[in-house]
Amino acid sequence: MQRGALLDAARTLLSEGGTEALTFPALAERTGLARSSVYEYFRSRAAVVEELCAVDFPVWAAEVEAAMTRADTPEEKIEAYVRRQLALVGDRRHRAVVAISAGELDAGAREKIRAAHGGLIAMIVEALADLGHEQPRLAAMLLQGVVDAAVRRIELGAAEDPTDITEAAVAMALHGIHG
Repeated sequence: MQRGALLDAARTLLSEGGTEALTFPALAERTGLARSSVYEYFRSRAAVVEELCAVDFPVWAAEVEAAMTRADTPEEKIEAYVRRQLALVGDRRHRAVVAISAGELDAGAREKIRAAHGGLIAMIVEALADLGHEQPRLAAMLLQGVVDAAVRRIELGAAEDPTDITEAAVAMALHGIHG
């Protein structure tokens, strides 16, 4: 239970203040634990980050995959892939992952994030292959780049409404620049 409370506190700290806010004193204060107790669960900030990735990315990916499963055609799967990821932007788990991604991480944490993104990309390769892409993996990586750019626009609080950003990303995913 305390490990879960620490992870929840870490999500809150990351989503509110970025990686700088994730400190062991702040975790202790948020959970009511002694600072020394935090070290019993995690040896470093990187260990907290790695655990968050291990716990939160699969949940996030499962939500994207579930949305894609409900779609019938490859185009609908691509649309679901884009829309679900962008709908998750406001979720605390996602904000924490974005903050983690933007921060200074050790190689292990960066590898976990890369692997998780690789899992997202793998989900869409089949739909792109079904559409006849000659290089579906490359197309999937580029599509994820569109999603990542849209995520950044939404996270930055860009001038455009998040709904407009989502619609533009879906149009680009499905129709390229001819949206």
